[in-house]
Amino acid sequence: MADLSEFELRLFEWIRQSDFEKVAWSTKSAAKSFKCKESEIYEGVASLTKKIPNRIQIYYEDGNVHIAAE
Repeated sequence: MADLSEFELRLFEWIRQSDFEKVAWSTKSAAKSFKCKESEIYEGVASLTKKIPNRIQIYYEDGNVHIAAE
């Protein structure tokens, strides 16, 4: 976790505390919550999957993206 930027750490904690397994992920809503561009959310999530791959899972089900973090 030491390799994470402040933004990545905040994003990870937000994902971890949310229930994006049952509720579909929305990049637009995430960007609104973080007051940033959608591209920054995409880059942050992609970075998390590289830096802490064993702590985050992204999958597609029933037409929606779901994210789980622990």
